[in-house]
Amino acid sequence: MSVHKSLKVRGMLVRARNVMTRAERIAMMEQNRTWNEGDAVYGLPKTKVPKIKRGGKKKKKEEEKEEE
Repeated sequence: MSVHKSLKVRGMLVRARNVMTRAERIAMMEQNRTWNEGDAVYGLPKTKVPKIKRGGKKKKKEEEKEEE
C-alpha cells in the first residue's frame, strides 16, 4: 500500500539538527584545535552545533537606498 501524496514529507529534515555525528564532532574539534590525530574517538566531549542564519526580510532603510 502506498502513502498518499499529501502525507509525504518534502523536505525530510526541515528543522535544525541538535546532534552531531562522531565524524562531524571530530571535524569541529580539529577546527578548534582541541583534538589531535592520536586521541581516542570514543568518549568525545560535547560540541555545540553551529546555527545557520537564514535570509530575513530587508529593512526599510536598505530598500530605500537600493531604489536611489
